[in-house]
Amino acid sequence: MSPRSLASSLACALAFSVVAASSAAAEEPSGPRHVEGTVDDGATAWVADVPAHWNGTVLLYSHGYRPSFLPIPPSAENAPDDATRQALLDRGYALVGSSYERGGWTLDTAAEDQLQTLDAFRAAVGRPSRVLAVGTSMGGLVTGQLAELPGTPIDGALPTCGLMHGGVDLLNYQLDGAHAITQLLVPEGTEVRLVDYGGDLAAVNATARTLTDAVVAAQDDPEGRARIALAAALYHLPRWAEGQDEPDPRDHEAQVDAQVAQFTFALGFTYPARVDIEDTVGGNPSWNAGVDYRALLRHADERAQVEALYRAAGLDLDADLDRLTETASVTADEDALHTAYATSELTGDLQVPVLSLHTTHDVLAPVQVEEEYAETVRRAGARGLLRQAFVYRLGHCEFTPAELVASVEALDERVATGHWGSGANSRRLDAAAEALGLGASEILPDHRPAEWLGDRGGLLGGPRS
Repeated sequence: MSPRSLASSLACALAFSVVAASSAAAEEPSGPRHVEGTVDDGATAWVADVPAHWNGTVLLYSHGYRPSFLPIPPSAENAPDDATRQALLDRGYALVGSSYERGGWTLDTAAEDQLQTLDAFRAAVGRPSRVLAVGTSMGGLVTGQLAELPGTPIDGALPTCGLMHGGVDLLNYQLDGAHAITQLLVPEGTEVRLVDYGGDLAAVNATARTLTDAVVAAQDDPEGRARIALAAALYHLPRWAEGQDEPDPRDHEAQVDAQVAQFTFALGFTYPARVDIEDTVGGNPSWNAGVDYRALLRHADERAQVEALYRAAGLDLDADLDRLTETASVTADEDALHTAYATSELTGDLQVPVLSLHTTHDVLAPVQVEEEYAETVRRAGARGLLRQAFVYRLGHCEFTPAELVASVEALDERVATGHWGSGANSRRLDAAAEALGLGASEILPDHRPAEWLGDRGGLLGGPRS
């Protein structure tokens, strides 16, 4: 699963250093403890909090993506936010998490960093009765890796807003949307480099600006707005944006306004992140050569919006889809593709129970990835181990402490009892969250996300290894 075998982390005693902020690990604590340390020869920091009345369960927290090109100092995290941290400690859970050994796209090493952190926690604090892995965004994917590791030391997993499609599908769906903007909205004759940046951050930022400028310029006429909607459908953008009321499902024009706002944010963040992924895997692992864009739109949740706007603008949708298909020529570097699959692809072969949590309108980790994840788990024959819950809310990882704590408790119950209890039923999970007194809960009773469009091996057929 990574160049450095994760399995070795389970078999070997690992060296680490520990700095205790309170009493020594060997002493019986008289109050809560905060413990810090490093593993991997000091490259990875970790931090743990243990309540005075520890219930024996530790939550191994995997944090999200930190772009290597932003001035974000590496730091260990053991919870998604302070309020949730305190709520979990109040309920007797111990928390531990690491910084990972570097910033950027760390799917080649992060799971091993977390296993080393867990070993360090055991040595410094004591052996837990249960280990639940919890992760946010990219950390949700790390959590997914831990849930599939043969002989995994975790007992259950809670990926939240997770990138459960893996690195290849992540770049492929973004390439589809960028390709549509380039072909349909960027002024003719403008050179746009969509892949293979070789670490050139200036080049990828220039691409993001060109794409964003084209979207903004196109929003003032019906033809441009129709094409924005098509590109947004391929980019899985929510039809709802911060600072705006949620549009009526039939108000296609208001939805385009939201998609323009989402593009102006998403392109400037998600596209430059491609540099980190390409650097990690050694080249471009994405492709669109051979993609049938008419087939993609046929499965899109936004299809009705796109068709209505094209009709209103008097545009030929089939002609634009044919153009996208005929001009799709990006091919993947085979070695990079193999490395990306080997280090960030989930197989669905779950070894432990998994409860995933996702908001319905997420611009950075589209909710449709959960459809892909469920399909992957079904193909592996492990669907009985997976439950999914969806929060009706706009935003990336915008969960309340109530929703997160209730999900942890439902997973903990599943591990303790050996079967999914009432807490994993979405309606009852929502009620349990509401009853905690930790804020509102908007967990939907029964929700199925729309089709994931970035699945080259499923929807379209394509290389998978």
